[in-house]
Amino acid sequence: MAQNGSDEQDSLLEKVRQTVVGAPRNIKDPSIFHKLSLVPLLAWIGLGADGLSSSSYGPEEAFRALGQHTYLAVFLALATSLTVFIISYSYSRIIEHFPHGGGGYIVATHTLGPKSGVVSGSALLVDYMLTITVSIAACGDALFSFLPLDLHGTKIMFELFLIVFLIVLNLRGVRESVTILAPIFILFVITHVFLIGYGILSHLPQIGPVVHGIRTDFNSGLASLGGLGMLALFLRAYSLGGGTYTGIEAVANGMQILREPKVQTGKKTMLYMSVSLAFTASGLFFCYLLFKVAPGQGKTLNSILANTLYGDWSIGYPLALVTILSEGAILFVAAQAGFIDGPRIMANMAIDSWLPHRFASLSQRLTMHNGILLMGGASILLLFYTQGSISSLVTMYAINVFLTFSISQLGMSRYYIRNRRREKDWMRHLPVHLVGFVLCFVILIVTSYEKFREGGWMTLLITGTLVTLCFLIRRHYANVTKAVRQLDELLMDISTSRKSSTDRPNPQEMTAIQLVSAYNGFGVHTVLSVIRNFPNLYRNFIFASVAVVDSGSFKGIKEMKNLEKASRATLQKYVDLARRLGFAAEYRYAVGTDVVETATQLCKDIKKEFPRSTVFTGKLAFRREKFYHKLLHNETAFAIQRQLHWDEIASVTMPIRLDL
Repeated sequence: MAQNGSDEQDSLLEKVRQTVVGAPRNIKDPSIFHKLSLVPLLAWIGLGADGLSSSSYGPEEAFRALGQHTYLAVFLALATSLTVFIISYSYSRIIEHFPHGGGGYIVATHTLGPKSGVVSGSALLVDYMLTITVSIAACGDALFSFLPLDLHGTKIMFELFLIVFLIVLNLRGVRESVTILAPIFILFVITHVFLIGYGILSHLPQIGPVVHGIRTDFNSGLASLGGLGMLALFLRAYSLGGGTYTGIEAVANGMQILREPKVQTGKKTMLYMSVSLAFTASGLFFCYLLFKVAPGQGKTLNSILANTLYGDWSIGYPLALVTILSEGAILFVAAQAGFIDGPRIMANMAIDSWLPHRFASLSQRLTMHNGILLMGGASILLLFYTQGSISSLVTMYAINVFLTFSISQLGMSRYYIRNRRREKDWMRHLPVHLVGFVLCFVILIVTSYEKFREGGWMTLLITGTLVTLCFLIRRHYANVTKAVRQLDELLMDISTSRKSSTDRPNPQEMTAIQLVSAYNGFGVHTVLSVIRNFPNLYRNFIFASVAVVDSGSFKGIKEMKNLEKASRATLQKYVDLARRLGFAAEYRYAVGTDVVETATQLCKDIKKEFPRSTVFTGKLAFRREKFYHKLLHNETAFAIQRQLHWDEIASVTMPIRLDL
């Protein structure tokens, strides 16, 4: 009765989980990649929203920095558009050269080396944590700017709810989350095209006086500040508005989820994003200037602009409200980029052993669930640390964005210089990356200097700490790999004196089911341990393996087939070894995203075929067990053993000692 009750409870929890997150996906479905990938329009929504939404806070920060010298907004508008197109064009070149995604991390790793790569990757991870936080905080500011001040105390809890909602949404899958949020994005585009278009066109009849006023103010400012003073003020405002460009790299980082042909889809998405961002950001600068928008308590400049523009209309308030609600909503959509690209950067770094390997694994919904949960949790901590302050968050955000921008532009510049004989168009592309590097580096230095005490130090501290942790993790994995390689040298080419067996395993004989991964000293050691510890007991060996579909292999049908082919080749080597040792042997394998669940089911199926069997797994045993071992080396063997024991299947874990 107790077991039935427990089974019913597990079944209920599974139903709840599937209702919230969704049912498992069939990874063997040939059309799965087509179903999960994004066409340019959806990619513009899912990835481009990060860039477009930054127009909600980037131009405002820059315009506020001008103080009384608002006439410089004209030059800010032009400089902003030019910068958007330069950075976007340079990232289009990155898309061509690195079509599998990874953005700044992959670019830096391949052009400047692994150490530069881990710095860029760490900066990107913190950047995407901040992408979520700053987008949600700006969303809260936009929405609450229409509410009474006495309600602003609930803003943090409202923003917390939005982050939790996005975590659940992304655990269901990227395409589903983007499709659900598409209407919000479209509403933002329509309302802001109308806001900017009407705001500028309504002043065309007064263009002469407006230009004259700007010229007069400019000459007055030049007389009071001097040429260098005015240039310094402009550079400060330009740099502090760096948040405007913070989402441009999102497309290059998220290439894995784009529809084939990926390069063309990525470049189209980048074009859509750059044009829409340049129009919106520069258009807002012009509107701020034309309508003489001034900061107000508890109000964003965009909400003040909308109220000023539509104030005399009979439907002015509802129209302004819809415009700002769409702005708050797209900021909510923009947080998607953190959940889409952040886990993918984590996965790339995990594959290279800079982060725990578990961050490369996929859930049954084929999402990077570990990364999604970590990104969401970190963004919540940052939200409470800054109390949702946009000024602090944008400062923290921009520093890391332009750190990785600068590294990427420097890396591509070095690439074209070193490969100028092979790259025919290097003379055309190199100047773009050099100019991009200068612009990004200037913004990085000015922002870090100006805002160091206002949150910049925290960004540098978090990023530096993450980089240090990455090097420690990598060193640990390197030591483990070295120790395991010693097993390889000892055991990979062992000689056998027994007569090779050609018999097929007899289901009535005692059978050892051994779970293996790669063919290495680890697996061979486990085989020999079974033979040594249970002499003359087992007549058969069945080698079982799970072809684990992680972010490194889940890229297309070809990669999936290669994964299965590699698994069969590995298993055949174990079969040949067992036969040389005189045992009847065969192999079985399964494909899945969750190694514990898939391996458990595979062992249960083999148990039905060979009822007199025992399951054997191997596990690394360290001389001095440390607290971080469980994090860096998942407890797969014990997790499988627990599941098998529950199903009353005998399972033994064989230790493989490492002197670490």
